[in-house]
Amino acid sequence: MTQDAGPSDAHRGADGAVVDAALADGFAAAVRAAALAAVPFAGSGDREAVDGAAVAAMRAALAGLALDGRVVVGEGEKDEAPMLHLGERLGTGDGPAVDVAVDPVDGTSLAAAGSPGAMAILAVAPRGAFLEIGPAHYMAKLVSRVPGLEIDAPVRESIARIAEVRGVPPGDVRVAVQDRARNAAVADAAEATGAHVERFVHGDVERCLRAARPDGDLDLVVGVGGAPEGVLTAAAVRALGGWMQARLAPQSAGESDRLAAAGIPLGRVSGLDELCGDRVAVFLTAVTPCDLGPGSRLDPGQSWRVSSH
Repeated sequence: MTQDAGPSDAHRGADGAVVDAALADGFAAAVRAAALAAVPFAGSGDREAVDGAAVAAMRAALAGLALDGRVVVGEGEKDEAPMLHLGERLGTGDGPAVDVAVDPVDGTSLAAAGSPGAMAILAVAPRGAFLEIGPAHYMAKLVSRVPGLEIDAPVRESIARIAEVRGVPPGDVRVAVQDRARNAAVADAAEATGAHVERFVHGDVERCLRAARPDGDLDLVVGVGGAPEGVLTAAAVRALGGWMQARLAPQSAGESDRLAAAGIPLGRVSGLDELCGDRVAVFLTAVTPCDLGPGSRLDPGQSWRVSSH
């Protein structure tokens, strides 16, 4: 099953989309191949088997596409897992020059445990559109469907603004924060407003999609999580018409040093224009059951795509 969240002509190159319909279908097929390769290992407890199968299947499927593709955001180093590596070339070399942000399995731990929320996901944009994150592992993120929220503002202000826009008390605002020590203060501050706060362990991208959708069942996702996931999230948020701000947030001196050596600036707040530009397409397929919001529950092997054009 494919659920298209964008207009029916979302991927036609003639109307300003990143790739034409044939290439869009090729990307969708590659993502589905990755997910289906990982599904037999769901619940196995073997993270590397999950990732390895997905990476091999996705790489093989992408190799035959008529495009000049380049991986600019991937997973692997942080998790010491198989990966589509930074700078890897994708496709035949003929066709549109595009950049790709990819995670063959987002939620590897979830998949290995057989828990919901694992997906294969890929985003594509014109060459140079994605924020260059280099060796960054971590990123502070704020995602909502309510525009104008500031990542540097106290979370109580964001919750108050969301409550005002929705016309509800703060207790009806739904916030998700990844359950890590680095996010404890923001989670506590959100709970102090009376908002409903979900502290989740894995599944960052899934929750951000639910917060960005116009009909989503979350209002805000905030806190520090993975940087590659942050760029993938930004592409989906852009395509869904949501709001996002982010900042790289290294969690060790070593990570800070690697970013400095790579010339990656720290401390700068980035919005969607800088994170991914305005022409993006996102493709995902569930490895384990995924809940993307009302009417968009995906079983393993089921797919979803969205585009900004």
